[in-house]
Amino acid sequence: MSGLYNYWIFVILMMVGLYGAIAKQNLVKKLLCLSLFQTGIFIFYISTSVIQVDGRRFATPPVHMGHGHGEAVLANPLPHVLILTAIVVSVSTLAVALAIVINIKKEFGTIEANELHSLEQDLS
Repeated sequence: MSGLYNYWIFVILMMVGLYGAIAKQNLVKKLLCLSLFQTGIFIFYISTSVIQVDGRRFATPPVHMGHGHGEAVLANPLPHVLILTAIVVSVSTLAVALAIVINIKKEFGTIEANELHSLEQDLS
């Protein structure tokens, strides 16, 4: 059970993020909940990339390299690098989305999804 905490955290973050993205009407709250959802996915991806070989934990299957008299075991850093890239992309898309929400607030005077929908119905 002690090794499964990161999976519980992943499930909780994803479910809170999914609930908030569906249930909340405020656009900023929706964006923050989507960010929580992404964080849960990042934790899941990192958690599933770690394996255990001979009592040692590795990210993805270890690469065994003959090294003189002994053998060196290396862990593949690719999953961590991919998640680092995904974090940078998610932060930048969140910043763009928040800038769009600011423009929506300036243009329409609200950031509530139901009010924006009623304004859209009135305009058409």
